[in-house]
Amino acid sequence: MVEEVVAWEEELNRFAERLGSRFRRVEPRRRVLGYLRGLLSPIDRKNGWQLAEWLGDLRPDGVQRLLSAAEGDAEGMRDDTRDYAVAHLGDPEAVLIPDETGFVKKGIASVGVKRQYSGTAGRVENCQVGVFLGYATEAGAALIDRSLYLPKEWAADAPRREKAGIPDSVSFATKPQLAQEMLRRAFEAGVPCAWVTADSIYGSSRDLRMWLEQRGQPFVLGVRSDESLWWRGFVQTEAREIAASLLPENWRRLSAGKGTKGPRLYDWVWEPLWRLQITEEEKKWGHWLLARRTIEPDEDEEEFAYYVVFAPRETTLEEVVRVAGMRWRIETCFEEAKGECGLDEYECRKWEAWHRHITLSMAAYAFLSVVRASCQKGARMPKPMS
Repeated sequence: MVEEVVAWEEELNRFAERLGSRFRRVEPRRRVLGYLRGLLSPIDRKNGWQLAEWLGDLRPDGVQRLLSAAEGDAEGMRDDTRDYAVAHLGDPEAVLIPDETGFVKKGIASVGVKRQYSGTAGRVENCQVGVFLGYATEAGAALIDRSLYLPKEWAADAPRREKAGIPDSVSFATKPQLAQEMLRRAFEAGVPCAWVTADSIYGSSRDLRMWLEQRGQPFVLGVRSDESLWWRGFVQTEAREIAASLLPENWRRLSAGKGTKGPRLYDWVWEPLWRLQITEEEKKWGHWLLARRTIEPDEDEEEFAYYVVFAPRETTLEEVVRVAGMRWRIETCFEEAKGECGLDEYECRKWEAWHRHITLSMAAYAFLSVVRASCQKGARMPKPMS
């Protein structure tokens, strides 16, 4: 047991050294390790003051310099975090999951803050919203990319942008557009995966669906109940109408994965959608509407949910149900990264500082996921990354 703890300590040191190499000066390089240890520590709140106290500093100046002033590369740290997670958790059958989470804030100075819907709170709040990309396998899950959602009011306000340090290259982008950019980075980096899944915020973007289809990337994407889909030839029909027209005997009760109370059982049905397919390559792919019905509806869950599926024709209903169920894994990532790695416990107002803290929190969570996966397998510390 002692040997394993020492091995994990050495692994964290190596990971921190790799992340720290993205900074130009020695002091912030060294501070990266302390910051990660603080995020992984049991202290109550992982903000600047408490992290500084935990590190033995009298003031939070050093922590604040790491996030705001030190010359560093947050995008490089993001890539290092992704590569670390994939090196230890990677699987060709993995699922990529774009999703967003809210960070409730006071005032109007924090970059990107406004009154907007927060899925975390379940209502409109004064908050920031971050869009993330999750990576989920049977071994574990991690957050491998992130971007702060910049509302139109912020994107068009030059003085506010300058004060918050928003780069000139950053313009307004919708959440699906941010998700597409993160998926593009993952694909170009060679991240192994078999599927993409997401909720209706992303699945109802026809541009995102078409982009994935053009890449030949299978997906199970949520859509709104009134999403118009091509069905039975040149006819557009809303998703809910298609599902309602299907015979009761076509529905099947299947598990979408394990939940806290056992298998998450729902009733499922799927129906082929029409697509113009001319080439032999196009004919290898199938398009379906997938519908889910809760067995015992409650106040926290809609009775019906709808998905558009794009996959090879031989794909089974059991497989797409499994993929649809994987979307919950990113919600667990958010909950655990906030509860255990300080994802939401920052006091940053500027663009670069937000991305640095969030990335280091993602790195801490990736390390935690790797430790957990190794312990669950009863394995020793995996070999270090090259």
